Amino acid sequence: MNFDLTPEQDQLRDAVRALGRRYGHSYFVEKAKSGGHTTELWEEAGRLGYLGVNVPAEYGGGGGGLTELAIVCEELAAAGCPLLLLVVSPAIAATVINRHGTEEQRKRFLPGFADGSLKVVFAITEPDAGSNFHRLGTVARRDGDDWLLSGRKCYISGVDEAQYVLVVARTEDATTGKLKPALFVVPTDAPGLTRSKLDMEIVSPENQFLLYLDDVRLPADALVGGSLDAGLPALFAGLNPERITVAAMGVGTGRYAIERATDYTATRKVWGGRSIGAHQGVAHPLAHAAVQVELARLMIHKAATLYDAGRDLEAGVAGNMAKYAAGEAAALAVDTAVQALGGAGMTTEYGVATLLGAVRAGRIAPVSREMILNFVAQHVLGQEKSY
Repeated sequence: MNFDLTPEQDQLRDAVRALGRRYGHSYFVEKAKSGGHTTELWEEAGRLGYLGVNVPAEYGGGGGGLTELAIVCEELAAAGCPLLLLVVSPAIAATVINRHGTEEQRKRFLPGFADGSLKVVFAITEPDAGSNFHRLGTVARRDGDDWLLSGRKCYISGVDEAQYVLVVARTEDATTGKLKPALFVVPTDAPGLTRSKLDMEIVSPENQFLLYLDDVRLPADALVGGSLDAGLPALFAGLNPERITVAAMGVGTGRYAIERATDYTATRKVWGGRSIGAHQGVAHPLAHAAVQVELARLMIHKAATLYDAGRDLEAGVAGNMAKYAAGEAAALAVDTAVQALGGAGMTTEYGVATLLGAVRAGRIAPVSREMILNFVAQHVLGQEKSY
């Protein structure tokens, strides 16, 4: 068992950390509060090859795996720049296209993922069904050689920044008459596709939207994989990368919060000559949070390693556990950092309270902690399905 990164992975971590710190949390917050986007950071990361580390080399990418992409997610978050679009575009969409797209789709889309010039967001969640694909109301039906998509989606990240949205819909199997999932690459400017911005209590430069699809007409080649049989495997292909990269982003955020807090508590003196960090009432909660973050980090490493080895079932278990652990650890770390800083912790200047909304959301999305516990109870502990 080897916990060491390769020299190339170490170099990637150092390089991404340096890039993230050149921008920093103040840049992230300024963009979020002004209604802007982290375009400059994204474009530079793309030029440097960090956004395409998991794209095969023959399409212009780095030829790495999910381990490398998790490093990018973690280190940017550890610099105070947790980019949600890393999850939905390089992790989910690029993986789906690479693993289950047609060769024409790979040639068309993967080079843009590799250099960051293409952003593709992901739409599965619906107002009534949540992310339960068995109950999705968005339907795709044939119209000659074309497809027509109708339905609604909610909590769709970054639509205003993306050229395409990867939409999960249900189609009718002509043989059985049963509905089955299918994925479609939909241009964000397609006629019939409209959006409405959701106001969220999260400091983030990436916005959330409601999407409305009203007979959106698509050509046959918009269907991922070119066949309805590709739908279910393609959908599941994005789940493990999503969970693992969200977890990596959470761990990075936890590291950032603990670093800010420990820098403060090591120098803040209010009782004589000793720093407040010398007191166990301050130090122990921070140490406890640091332990939880490191434990989550280890599980992310395990999950990414299993995924890159092609052990999808085991990676599914580890990925869910990693997402659960990271969500809890990040929320604990940020809350503990705010408490350690006292009143300063609630200011924008000190840059920790600005993350409270994001880490709280990390215990809900993309899959809630309760659903992960259901998964573990059923698939690890052998309990009867409870839902």
